[in-house]
Amino acid sequence: MEFEPEDHYAAHRAAAKAWVAAHVESGWLEEQELTGNYQTPELHLRLARDGLLGAAWPAEFGGTDADPEFARAVFQEVLGLGLRLDGWFSTQMVLNTVLHVGTDEQKRDMLSAGARGEMVIALGYTEPSCGSDVAAAKTRAVRDGDEWVINGSKMFTSTAQEASHVFLLTRTNVDVPKHRGLTLFMVPLDSPGVEIRPVHTIGGQRTNATFYSDVRIPDRLRVGPVDGGWGVMRTALTYERGLSAPLTGPTWADRGADWARSVSRDGGSPVIDDPVVRERLARIAIETEMTRLLAVRNAWIVETGGMPALEGTVHKLFSTETGQQHLASLLDLIGEEAVIQDPMADSFPQAVESAFRKAVFTTIAGGSSEVQREIIAERALGLPKNRPS
Repeated sequence: MEFEPEDHYAAHRAAAKAWVAAHVESGWLEEQELTGNYQTPELHLRLARDGLLGAAWPAEFGGTDADPEFARAVFQEVLGLGLRLDGWFSTQMVLNTVLHVGTDEQKRDMLSAGARGEMVIALGYTEPSCGSDVAAAKTRAVRDGDEWVINGSKMFTSTAQEASHVFLLTRTNVDVPKHRGLTLFMVPLDSPGVEIRPVHTIGGQRTNATFYSDVRIPDRLRVGPVDGGWGVMRTALTYERGLSAPLTGPTWADRGADWARSVSRDGGSPVIDDPVVRERLARIAIETEMTRLLAVRNAWIVETGGMPALEGTVHKLFSTETGQQHLASLLDLIGEEAVIQDPMADSFPQAVESAFRKAVFTTIAGGSSEVQREIIAERALGLPKNRPS
């Protein structure tokens, strides 16, 4: 079997590079790094204007005429510059979920708005007292005629400051087991009673705490059945864990090897001559390739009409755990120079330091590593739960 990476978008690469050169402004990366805001509205609107956001969706639900492979090539080029598209990735994940479980009206209205760049969706799952146990959500939604009244709070509502809506997990039934009393709503963030407060993280990203006080929304913004939110959540989490940003540009192993060739120890010999250094870089390279292959498997499942449920969990766990380990190993190889924090410095040590701080959150977001291990143990290996029901 041939495992050599294939550039599936090679035919579109030159046009994608030209699009990026014409439409991406040089100051956006610095602005993202300094503010921690990983969604650039002007870039989002330019992608929408050229039909790139809706390239992969059915035409009847807002899909555009843009070639999906060209759109993916553009996204790869943008990500390769270091720019983040967090608001679009969460929006895409939610709207793919709507495509599976929403009404025809929701599919038509929401996906069309997403393709036009008018709808940016944040995720409203985690609560201050629940952590990764999202099924323990306490934010209440109570029906009042054709409306719902929502009260509660959420943590880590990333990109809410730039979003138009939040995909909000609520409790609608307190008299049934926790997984059976949940309902999801698409809540406009400009609704009366919504408050957004910034929370700045160790990695430099701005996330948010959001609060909902007597927020009224119509029943047509309910996504999925009443008390059936857990099934909707599982679909959404499958997309969140299974669909990752493609690996672009040199890997940490490549960059680490270049650094090790260019730096000498006190005795004058290049760092790369140390067999321990070569062994660590080799391990990073091997595990990075394994991560890539797991991502390719997930992409193939989606492209052939499936959903990478367990496969997405495996990829999420492996990629985030090894990613943290790789960066920690590189910090150790670099030494004291790697503790200097300067996100705008154009050097390998500072790039590793910045990436290491950002990676701290990856084993928590989208379900902690402990939760992922439990899913794999129970669903793949048939092991019993390690805690009481």
